[in-house]
Amino acid sequence: MKRIDFYHLQKNTLEEALPKLVQKAYETGKKIKIKVGNELRLDFINTALWTFDEESFLPHGVKKEGNAELQPIYLSSDDENVNDAVMLFLVDGATVEAQRSENFERIFYVFNGASEDELSKAREMWKAFKADDIERHYWQQDDLGKWKEKQL
Repeated sequence: MKRIDFYHLQKNTLEEALPKLVQKAYETGKKIKIKVGNELRLDFINTALWTFDEESFLPHGVKKEGNAELQPIYLSSDDENVNDAVMLFLVDGATVEAQRSENFERIFYVFNGASEDELSKAREMWKAFKADDIERHYWQQDDLGKWKEKQL
């Protein structure tokens, strides 16, 4: 893996911010996996991607819909990379082990700053990737909800 970007949600909810971030990543033409912290939230995130913008379309799927390996954007709560994604989004406290992170060019760790649990997991991930000497970037929302990179 080349780099990990931490996106600290402060103004928007995950369902508001995630589709926009995924859309930018999708525009690169690379396959994406979104790993959700738990199976219960999978349908919620799936619906958010379908309904976020009437004029936009993010082709994606989940295991129960079939053809997972063909999906340009694949959502799951497990570690398998069935669509051979090179970009990984971690949401709702999802994590990735260092050995599995090597399969991705870039990881996006999106976390809710109002959740103490998610904030704690983000700090643990930051430390783990720092120990592995991986390039890390930290993004925080400004008062208008725009992403600004902060130097740490």
